[in-house]
Amino acid sequence: MSVKSFVIASSAVLLCAACQPEAGAPAIETAPEPPIETAEASWDKGAMVTAANPLAAEAGADVLRRGGSAVEAAIAVHTVLGLVEPQSSGIGGGAFMLVYDRATGETTVYDGRETAPMAVSETLFVEDGDVLGFMESWQSGKASGVPGAIALYKAAHEAHGVMDWASNFDAAIALAENGFEVSPRMHSFVANERIRAVARLDDHPVSAAYFYPDGDPLPIGYLRDNPDYAETLSRVAAEGIEAFYTGEIAEAIVATVSEEPRPGAMTLEDLMAYEVKVRPPLCGDWREYRICSAPPPSSGGVTQNAIAGLYDRLLPEGATEPEQFLRAFVDAQRLAYADRDHYIADADFVQVPAADLINPDYLDVRATEVFEPGANPTPGDPGVALGGNPMIGMWGQDPTEDIPGTTHFSIIDQAGNVV
Repeated sequence: MSVKSFVIASSAVLLCAACQPEAGAPAIETAPEPPIETAEASWDKGAMVTAANPLAAEAGADVLRRGGSAVEAAIAVHTVLGLVEPQSSGIGGGAFMLVYDRATGETTVYDGRETAPMAVSETLFVEDGDVLGFMESWQSGKASGVPGAIALYKAAHEAHGVMDWASNFDAAIALAENGFEVSPRMHSFVANERIRAVARLDDHPVSAAYFYPDGDPLPIGYLRDNPDYAETLSRVAAEGIEAFYTGEIAEAIVATVSEEPRPGAMTLEDLMAYEVKVRPPLCGDWREYRICSAPPPSSGGVTQNAIAGLYDRLLPEGATEPEQFLRAFVDAQRLAYADRDHYIADADFVQVPAADLINPDYLDVRATEVFEPGANPTPGDPGVALGGNPMIGMWGQDPTEDIPGTTHFSIIDQAGNVV
């Protein structure tokens, strides 16, 4: 099959023979998710990569051209994104990967979220008898979790990879060694005075030298290399994930997290003990579609299903004006995120009513809440709405002031598998 590549909006690459969506999505149940019934015909719609940066999209597309799977393209995409937009994600953090295997019809979530060090206790963020503020806590080793992205790569590659492990790091290593042009988005992040004051990257000599050479923010188009990143990925490619979770790299991570004045609790044992969790997706029905995403500790499955369901309930019957559609969508997000901030946590340790929060009967009640434009709605109570015991008092409120970020990308390979 001849394959053509297209660059769309500077951030998407399609390897496409007939780019039409597959019709007839079947009905579903919530997690655990049964396999999707797949068509007998072979996949003939080509492949696709969409990511926030064209260098990352092209890295993933190159893997697909060489016969790689969607998972292997995802490793290439994410390692490049960690280089060219480090404000949003990187190998020092965590990730969730949802994988649809077309041959089996199964959808699997790989949970590579950061984990708390084993020595963490309820007094971690207490100093001299007082609870530390968010900024004091965040800007310290205390807020550092054990990174999971590299381990996630390995777990997903073992299950879905068809190419050599090391080849998936080629693009990021080459860009880190030879340099990449700083994008407008990366420049705007390091140059923004508010973000600069919050992130305080110029307070640490290493990050200051990298993001503020000569004291000024990296300008658009600046050729920025990162030989240390190249060396780290080269070792992971050649030696496996043990090169990251043990030895010199692990020791450097622990040493940095342990810096004064507020050292964290992470140890070498924490890094060596890290394990990826394999989970069923959280799925729900919306119109004729199925929406599947990551379950807690991610909020993806809850918020995407809740927003879609609330949108339909908030949209006035017979709506025709753009303002009506926009208002319904924005209010659906506000309601869903009020619930997300209140209820979503790590379900391995805390009861999280994920299925209740996307239950159609709960969404019927949730959509009736009235609040003024610009106001923040209060969390709903699925326990009461579904005829059970109240839940609202069992969780605390999330006071986090979010900064724009978080990487998301989507990939379809030549076999119709999806990440």
